[in-house]
Amino acid sequence: MASDELQEGPASGKGAAWKRESVEYGPSLRLFRIRFDYMTNPRNQATGKMTILEAPDSVQVVGITPDERLLLVRQYRFGVSRQLLELPGGMVDPGETPEQAARRELEEETGWLAGQWEKLGQNPANPVFMDNYVHTFLATDLSPGGQVHFDEGEDIDLAFMPLSALREQLFGGAFEHPHTVAGLMWALGRLGL
Repeated sequence: MASDELQEGPASGKGAAWKRESVEYGPSLRLFRIRFDYMTNPRNQATGKMTILEAPDSVQVVGITPDERLLLVRQYRFGVSRQLLELPGGMVDPGETPEQAARRELEEETGWLAGQWEKLGQNPANPVFMDNYVHTFLATDLSPGGQVHFDEGEDIDLAFMPLSALREQLFGGAFEHPHTVAGLMWALGRLGL
């Protein structure tokens, strides 16, 4: 085995799938629906009640202006009680594709439009207890001219960062939102930064 290959350590479950015995639904919240899955552990056959938050997929946009600046947003995040520097984005609405949602969210949150779109990737929002994915798109050839339309619970400020500063800012801790960090890592790889 080559030294750069994944090496498995000892495990008692050997990767066996957990068995869903039953499902029960809890309250529906604004952004989520709570589901309780009764799952049997393949290691010891114990059944436990697991809490899952069902949610729509979401999108985020790595937007780059013609003068090589990254378009960012600052918005208040209630979980940490302060503003965070993030990629623009939001939920995929029913009937939308992730790309359609990314185009809509970029315009609604920033007022900017993009000439070129490319999907960078997707990752689970939080695989520990959520069932949705975050889709990350690269949008280039940005220009102002769209219509800003904030949701009732949004208050967003724009920020621009030179691409030349992105790596240092990312690894220096300027971004705390895990989805933004993941999206910017996709972008670093794609852009060769």
